[in-house]
Amino acid sequence: MTLITGKQLIAGNAVAAGTNRFAATNPATGESLPCEFFEATLEEVGQCLEQADAAFYALQTASIEQIAGLLESIASGLETLSDELLDRTHAETALPIARLQGERARTTGQTRKFADLVRDGSWRQARIDQGDAAREPMPKPDVRTLLAAVGPVVVFGASNFPYAISVAGTDTISALAARCPVVVKAHPGHPGTCELIAQVISAALAEHNLPAGAFSMVQSAGHEVGLALVEHTLTAAVAFTGSLRGGRSLADAVAARAEPIPIYAEMGSTNPVFLLPDAMATRSKQIAEGYLQSVNMGVGQFCTSPGMVFGIEGEQLQSFLSTAGEKSAVTPPATMLHPGIHAAYVKGVERVASSIRVEPLNSIQQPAEGCQAACAIFTAPVTAIASTPGLTDEVFGPVSVVYRCQSSDDMLQYARGMEGSLTATIHGTEQDLQEHAELVQVLQRKVGRLVFNGFPTGIEVCAAMHHGGPYPASTHSGYTSIGQASIFRFAKPSCFQDFPNPALPPELQDANPTGIARLVDGRLTTDSLA
Repeated sequence: MTLITGKQLIAGNAVAAGTNRFAATNPATGESLPCEFFEATLEEVGQCLEQADAAFYALQTASIEQIAGLLESIASGLETLSDELLDRTHAETALPIARLQGERARTTGQTRKFADLVRDGSWRQARIDQGDAAREPMPKPDVRTLLAAVGPVVVFGASNFPYAISVAGTDTISALAARCPVVVKAHPGHPGTCELIAQVISAALAEHNLPAGAFSMVQSAGHEVGLALVEHTLTAAVAFTGSLRGGRSLADAVAARAEPIPIYAEMGSTNPVFLLPDAMATRSKQIAEGYLQSVNMGVGQFCTSPGMVFGIEGEQLQSFLSTAGEKSAVTPPATMLHPGIHAAYVKGVERVASSIRVEPLNSIQQPAEGCQAACAIFTAPVTAIASTPGLTDEVFGPVSVVYRCQSSDDMLQYARGMEGSLTATIHGTEQDLQEHAELVQVLQRKVGRLVFNGFPTGIEVCAAMHHGGPYPASTHSGYTSIGQASIFRFAKPSCFQDFPNPALPPELQDANPTGIARLVDGRLTTDSLA
């Protein structure tokens, strides 16, 4: 059995210099769980980043097999923890064991995909334009560029994905794959889970003779430690998944640094769904059933949960509303991740319910005790958006509003003015898409991912996936936090001009010893230039 110590894990060592402690709470029972966790001190924050900075150069000279093997060992270590990890996470989050088993499989799968990416090497985007000393009127220099690690990365894990977007989630794994040291701020909602996984990563580093300082983790239930991490001069980039308030606070702190750095924060998103006429004419009830399943998935605690729907007034929309109301009325309450999320959900539901012209589709009776949440579906005329400030703000949990439009022009008008979102969904036919081509074009500008005849919850982890969007969905819409392309957040171009061949990184040397695909004089090839 792996021991949970409640301490910081700094460069492989369990450390606790502070005296303040906090405990994890079982959201289903309200009881404090075994083991108290030490709040990290500012001195410990500094130690983490100093160790990370010292480890940076050793990571750059590590072999491809060392980095790929590290990632594979992390995946195997998560599998080896087995029931010990699952039981602790279930107690800390109330997420069902079956859900956690699936999430762990997703996490180990994506980790192994990054190992494959490291071996493939194409992510480094090596480009070579060979020199020509005989060129007139001036010699042509030899110019070679590849992507290289930016430096120590600070990661803030998400509460709703304790494996896939936490200590060994995409942020950490993609940073390590890019050869960046990582310092993780553990999530106070599942600190025991965080420590168990951190121990796996430290053990994997030792197994592959990589510097222990390449990974550290600190615990804290407050904000001071997180701010200290992003403000530290050695931090080169930040990754965050969470609320708009939390992400914006960190982004503001980063912007106030003497030397600003990139922050990749994935934050608030309402994920609108647009119901087009031809689809509604044939399957309004089926769409409503799928919508309710999506709203209630994981107790609505997905950043891609559909928080609003737009449909045109008429018989088909009434059928949709009736089905949604009936299904939501018999959906049992479920436990949310922690008291803070639950309190925000209750407040959000009360705000929506008290808005003028907004009506509930079901009798919404929130459980009086614990962190349980009931499904809350509302409807309102689309004109209520303009007259009710804040009505379209995200409410994290199983809540959604169906807006009744008089025509498709109402949908288009809302889409033009909507805030950035991670996703938008269209239910329609090919004919609908032709007739509403402008809506599709507008949504491309407003969201990161467009879904057709499906629902946005559930994200395929693959090279083509984009999980991001214009603000407030994220702080940088050009980058994804899911899939292999997330590695590009932690890399920067390094350009070499007229360097002697032996002094170049292996990926840029004439012989191409790593065998990666390179763009040489405008042509993609794996050939040696020797």
